[in-house]
Amino acid sequence: MKSWTNDTELFALARKELFTCVVGDVMDKLGRFHQFLPPQIQPLRPDMVVIGRAMPVLSVDVFAEKLEGTANPLMAKPFGLMLEALDDLKPGEIYLNTGSSPRNALWGELMSTRAIRLGAAGAVLDGYTRDTKAVLELDFPTFGWGRYGQDSAPRYKVVDFRVPVEIGKVRVTPGDILFGDIDGVLVVPREIETEVFTLALEKARGEKKVKRAIEDGLSACAAFAQFGIM
Repeated sequence: MKSWTNDTELFALARKELFTCVVGDVMDKLGRFHQFLPPQIQPLRPDMVVIGRAMPVLSVDVFAEKLEGTANPLMAKPFGLMLEALDDLKPGEIYLNTGSSPRNALWGELMSTRAIRLGAAGAVLDGYTRDTKAVLELDFPTFGWGRYGQDSAPRYKVVDFRVPVEIGKVRVTPGDILFGDIDGVLVVPREIETEVFTLALEKARGEKKVKRAIEDGLSACAAFAQFGIM
């Protein structure tokens, strides 16, 4: 039975009781076998946790900061629509950027500062971050491939945002829930989120009972036979 009434309550429950492994296990049981983003997307600091609604951002490779007279007027605009996408973040949303090659940073200190001011929940990058010391000091949940100081201005542009994207085998639609911790980031589609989190809470609470039983001497086989969890 659903035990929350809004996102704030759900996200607080998830932070308190859940972790990505148990949520991923539940989606496997529901036949959603490809919901984790690729494993190279990891937290900037191991204890970082992120949960919120996806605001997907689509970027492409470019090879100059500004080019005039091309078929696409965005080529004359530094960063393309990156600043517009950043300014469009809503409270509780996660900036999710993909599309361009991992040859420059996609996130940094000033973007984190603006995102915090807007009430965003975090950033998930299919690529690198920079300004690492400053981002860590801001304590803004940031997930990506790692740290790389190469500037983005002459290397990528954002061409759209609030559009469906694909990362690895995972399709992400605006408003889907992203949940990330030390074991990676997964996507919970909006249409199954109530079922997924209800089952995940049940499983997580059940696993605590199994742990106690094993600590008390119950064998792994007996524990699985009794609880159906391992």
